[in-house]
Amino acid sequence: MESPPPWSQRSSTLRRQRPIAFNILCNYGINSFTNIFVGHIGDLELSAVAISLSVIANFSFGFLFGMASALETLCGQAFGAGQIEMLGVYTQRSWIILVVTCFFLLPLYVYSEPILKLLGQQDEIAELAGKFTIQIIPQMFSLAINFPVQKFLQAQSDVAVLAWLGFAALFLHTGVLYLFIRVFDWGTTGAAAAYNLSAWGIALAQVVYVVGWCKEGWKGLSWLAFKDIWSFVRLSIASAVMLCLEIWYFMTIIVLTGHLENPIIAVGSLSICMNINGWEGMLFIGINAAISVRISNELGSGHPRAAKYSVIITCIESLIIGIIFAVVIIATKDHFAVIFTESKVMQAAVSKLAFLLGITMILNSVQPVMSGVAVGGGWQALVAYINLFSYYVIGLPLGFLLGYKTSLRVEGIWIGMIFGTFLQTVILIYVLYKTNWNKEVEEATERLKMWTGHDMSSDKIEM
Repeated sequence: MESPPPWSQRSSTLRRQRPIAFNILCNYGINSFTNIFVGHIGDLELSAVAISLSVIANFSFGFLFGMASALETLCGQAFGAGQIEMLGVYTQRSWIILVVTCFFLLPLYVYSEPILKLLGQQDEIAELAGKFTIQIIPQMFSLAINFPVQKFLQAQSDVAVLAWLGFAALFLHTGVLYLFIRVFDWGTTGAAAAYNLSAWGIALAQVVYVVGWCKEGWKGLSWLAFKDIWSFVRLSIASAVMLCLEIWYFMTIIVLTGHLENPIIAVGSLSICMNINGWEGMLFIGINAAISVRISNELGSGHPRAAKYSVIITCIESLIIGIIFAVVIIATKDHFAVIFTESKVMQAAVSKLAFLLGITMILNSVQPVMSGVAVGGGWQALVAYINLFSYYVIGLPLGFLLGYKTSLRVEGIWIGMIFGTFLQTVILIYVLYKTNWNKEVEEATERLKMWTGHDMSSDKIEM
């Protein structure tokens, strides 16, 4: 039988989405709660930490998350084909590649203050943001451990533990933030310390679970992790470029806004909107991961119709969720900013941007799902070209023109970038419409032949 009944497919996809999406929401909550606590210290602290997390930390997050996403293609298809023993090897290769990548990203953190000043940020904001960025270097290295383990577990749909660990980390992070900022009065230094502790707590807890309980996929450390590593690097870079072009796109809004008049209010109000958008975005990145695993599993198992049906159902569900979020935001536009700031000026500035935030939420509901399909099918290079054209050839220049050459200012920058997202979504819909899923199954089979077929027993180191 080529594929299970439609309702079984739908239920399976939903079961996978919930824990993965919840875990990623909790991980993002650590970011967001850090912003919330810092925002109640002052507007300058809010803008500085928002710049640090939205620009520097988001840059490294995007690149590392993108590189780790190569595992969604390989682990998912290997699991679907029954090559479960290769999952641990792939994970170890990804650890090696991501840790090395962190060292290449390190200068971005060390020299963040002059970089932000070069990008046009106000000196006062750049100096505090630079200090905070150096303090969160440990968090970047935790991602090199965290992301590959997530993909390892997602490929096997062993995701309940991710949800529980994410919830526990968010709960503890909130308590530590309160202790360090409100009780000890450590300010942004306390926020950075809490941020690092929570990130490493999640990463190490996931590793303990994999080594202790995932005996089928984890066979111990293996020298195979170093074999054919350059081919793995190429796929990882393709994945990174595809996802980074999406994640960095909205990061550039913050950078461009820093050049406008009254940058503290402009950056602060936009960062609040991006923070809210990020909550929804993380939910759909979770769905992105779930559909990616589902597509790669189905292609690896030789089920083209099941893969196609999963895409249709998930896109419809995601669009409905996005519309609901947009309605809630527009209905509460005069009130939701109070979560982040007590400043009436900042709250009024956020209210003016709420309509654009609602439109962005609708577009960002379907687009991540289609990107997840691309990762599951191994189309990273194609989507990278689509993203480059839509975002950086069309959207970003249009936003620059509307923001700096008209009276629209922040709204103009955002409108231009919304148009880029809309264009990218339309192109991806066309690509999915034209996809030959039978051919995708054949390509997945060829990919597995290239990456597997090793003698596992001779290269293993027991752990």
